[in-house]
Amino acid sequence: MSLNSADLMNNANQAGLVVPAFNIPYLPMMEPVIQALMDEDTFGLVETARLEWFKFEAQGLQAIAEEFARWEQPDYVRLHLDHVPVIDEDDVEVDYLPIIKEAIDLGYESVMIDGSRLSLFDNIAATKEVVALAHTAGIPCEAELGAVLGHESGPLPPYEELYISGQGFTDVEEAKQFVAETDCDWLSVAVGSVHGAVSGVLKDQKKLEARLHIEHLQKLHGATNIPLVLHGGSGVQRRYLMEAIQNGISKVNIGTEIRQAYEQALRGSNDVQKAQQACYQRTRWLLKDYFELSGSRDQVFGDSH
Repeated sequence: MSLNSADLMNNANQAGLVVPAFNIPYLPMMEPVIQALMDEDTFGLVETARLEWFKFEAQGLQAIAEEFARWEQPDYVRLHLDHVPVIDEDDVEVDYLPIIKEAIDLGYESVMIDGSRLSLFDNIAATKEVVALAHTAGIPCEAELGAVLGHESGPLPPYEELYISGQGFTDVEEAKQFVAETDCDWLSVAVGSVHGAVSGVLKDQKKLEARLHIEHLQKLHGATNIPLVLHGGSGVQRRYLMEAIQNGISKVNIGTEIRQAYEQALRGSNDVQKAQQACYQRTRWLLKDYFELSGSRDQVFGDSH
């Protein structure tokens, strides 16, 4: 495998493409997502976040790695460790280093540390430690600065209020300092998107249509000069998303969009295969019609392919 995930992300960034990253909260979603990437001739990531092991049925790092290995196609997809928070969505401190080390040992090809609920100083310190671990293993590390809300229990403040106030938006000067001091490879930024709800009745509701503050994103991209990541990609108005991809967003996380397709089909049929088919169809639609990425894989792999 000549190119690692960092190389592929950089190639996508230079080609003006985005790498879609699909969260797998239920193990049977793995196969249809990978099949959709192959059938649309698109490169993407599949990923698992810590909360998906507790609030859904992903079961954990090892279960995801084993399921990935069953369907693995390195020319189309790589495995990423999504949100490992230092302080989680329920304000609980997490023993995060052993989780990251385990993921590296299991062969995850990129990892994410989320220190976004810490002070800038503490976020930098935690991220530096994880970046060093990842780079020693020869893999890239994603970090987060700013607050992409939505995973917390309870309702969000009104979206317009959040957007207009810029509450939680990543600070440009802090981002410049953060990237310089941590040497992180990718940075998740807050510019208007929200995470899908993960608990209670809210997790089944249609996600609000978020907007993105493109001018703020441009400033962040100029200040950091590394691939930027958009979390909470489901539900973002398409015109904003496509503009964001041309202004520094190189990876978009998708969870709610395919999770709800899977869950609704499973509830309606009690048939895992039908739920997998619904997940597959939704993933293909995202790749082909929403992101317009069909046939783009060769541009990501470049001359190495």
